[in-house]
Amino acid sequence: MLAVPAFRAAQKAAGCLFCEAKKRDGYHHTLTVWVDKQSMMAYRSSPVHRKTMKVFAQIAQGKVCGYEANSIPTWQEALLTFDTEARVV
Repeated sequence: MLAVPAFRAAQKAAGCLFCEAKKRDGYHHTLTVWVDKQSMMAYRSSPVHRKTMKVFAQIAQGKVCGYEANSIPTWQEALLTFDTEARVV
């Protein structure tokens, strides 16, 4: 109910170059790529994202992983980094 609007908002957010979701081993993963950190932070502080994060702990469990790169990673690259560097939220 909250994740879909937040996902759609990310897809349309200024500075978002890539936004896609996949399910792996029963867990949903979202990969977003931004023009710059400022664009990402603007989305992160948007009302739709804040509303979703307020209830996240009550409706889900998860990890996050963020890093800077010079190109858009493949899903395989992103998930490898996630597996080794993600932190629990």
